[in-house]
Order: sequence, then C-alpha cells, then structure tokens
Amino acid sequence: MYIWLSKPVYELLPYFYLAAGLAALGASMYLNYWYWPTLCLVAGVTLVMAGLVVWLKRRDFRQNRRPPGVEDLE
Repeated sequence: MYIWLSKPVYELLPYFYLAAGLAALGASMYLNYWYWPTLCLVAGVTLVMAGLVVWLKRRDFRQNRRPPGVEDLE
C-alpha cells in the first residue's frame, strides 16, 4: 500500500517531524501527570531523529543525483 502525497506536503514532512518532536520535548518539561513526561520525551526524541534522518537522506540523494560536470556553487 502506497500513500501518494502532493509535492508541498512531501517536502514539508521532515520539518513537521522536527517541529512536532521539539514540541513534544518542550511538553515533556511541563507535564507532570502519570507517565506523560516520559512518553513525550520518547516521542520527541524519536520524531527529531526521524526528521533528521529523512532530511539528511533526501539531501544526500539529491546531491548524488546531479548530472556529471555540475559543480557546487559553494
């Protein structure tokens, strides 16, 4: 089963993961009921890691996909 996303939604996914992860990490500092701080901490770290992995994988793929002879403008 494949999920087809529009290009703007697909491009924003790593940033959404990072933002949701940072929000969960922030919430873990303020929540003080049951296991919510621990759940938010685990979810936050997982989401931040997922966002970074997706972002870095896409960056590497796009850099390796360049045609030969195209130099970086850095």
